[in-house]
Amino acid sequence: MTERDARVVNTRHEDVNPADIAVGVIIGRTSEFFDFFVFAIASVIVFPTRVFPYVDPLTATLYCFAIFALAFVARPFGSALFMAIDRAYGKSAKLTVALFMLGSATVALGFLPAYDVIGRWSAVILIILRILQGLALGGSWDGLASLLALNAPEGRRGLYAMVPQLGAAVGFLVASGLFAYFVAILSPADFYDWGWRYPFFVAFAINVVALFARLRIVVTPEYTRLFDARELRPEPIFAMLRNEGRTVVIGAFTPLATFALFHMVTVFPLSWIFLYTKERPWQFLTIEAAGAVVFMLAIIASGLLADRYGRRRVLWICAALTAAFSGFAPQLLDVGFIGEIWFMFSGFALLGITFGQSSGAVASGFSQKYRYTGSAVTSDLAWLVGAGFAPLVALFLASQFGLIAAGAYLLSGALVTLLALRLSDRWGIVPAPVDQP
Repeated sequence: MTERDARVVNTRHEDVNPADIAVGVIIGRTSEFFDFFVFAIASVIVFPTRVFPYVDPLTATLYCFAIFALAFVARPFGSALFMAIDRAYGKSAKLTVALFMLGSATVALGFLPAYDVIGRWSAVILIILRILQGLALGGSWDGLASLLALNAPEGRRGLYAMVPQLGAAVGFLVASGLFAYFVAILSPADFYDWGWRYPFFVAFAINVVALFARLRIVVTPEYTRLFDARELRPEPIFAMLRNEGRTVVIGAFTPLATFALFHMVTVFPLSWIFLYTKERPWQFLTIEAAGAVVFMLAIIASGLLADRYGRRRVLWICAALTAAFSGFAPQLLDVGFIGEIWFMFSGFALLGITFGQSSGAVASGFSQKYRYTGSAVTSDLAWLVGAGFAPLVALFLASQFGLIAAGAYLLSGALVTLLALRLSDRWGIVPAPVDQP
């Protein structure tokens, strides 16, 4: 029925222009990132006390971060599963099932019983729902970012490449803003009883809107034409790996610094502030929401910089700046309110510049036949190795050796990115200039 409604809308328009595609892409990415961010925030301020009250707060948070990582482990399996559905039943069926699964799993988290009610089954349910989130996210890959890039005006490839990344900033802004609001206006008893559930309930409505927005593009004649021309066709994953596995490896490690920085700025700081300072959570969540605005502006700036100086140069410089940032910035979390603002704003500014161009860094290295599948698998692996375990590792290292150890972890990601960029030169896997499709 959703596909039929989308087709009805499209009968009123002969074609879908790049602005329509951009809106669909942003809404779709916002829904995905919102679902993940509400889980991440709850992993710090809600789940440790509800699911693991029998251990100390640090251990409970580490347990939650381990569960948080499971979605990134499950995501490649979700891509394989839903690409099979795509080949058998089409993209509309794939997206409908994936987004309903993602929204339903997120909403179900809002009904999660506490340990005091069902014991250790609370953790089991949390694990299952998190894995379902990861599987669904793997299935949500729609190729719209590729379609947007192919429709970008000449000389604006970098600007259009950053459009999908705006969904991360918007999703984080909404998630952190909602939690900040409920934590601020409710008593602790009310928040932990029922207030924390509302951000999870919002997820389903956002996912329904995202589904319709994306289906409206997927059923267009232009999308079908590209699909038939093998631009957006899901090829078997093992066939793609046999032919272009080297590109996948380079693509997975090239944005490592970006994705490590992603969770070092969005998730890890909240855990440190919550566990090791006396600052009230709503205050820091408000700082994070304000940082999301900086994040958004920096993503837009990344497109302008890439169009002027080239995406590759932007990635090189950002990796070097991330290495420098890792040497001093995490310690700012221990110097009070001003230090927290400096860390968050500078971190989000750097993250926005590098994240804005990371998604297309190596996708153009794939042949036309494997571009769709290769981009999906590369994205899955990049998030897994770069971001999936970042909050867990960073918090563990910082709790044992201080914040400088978390900075060392981020430094390692920056060095790997620089190495991957160097190897891409040697192996001839070089991202196309931003003024080419």
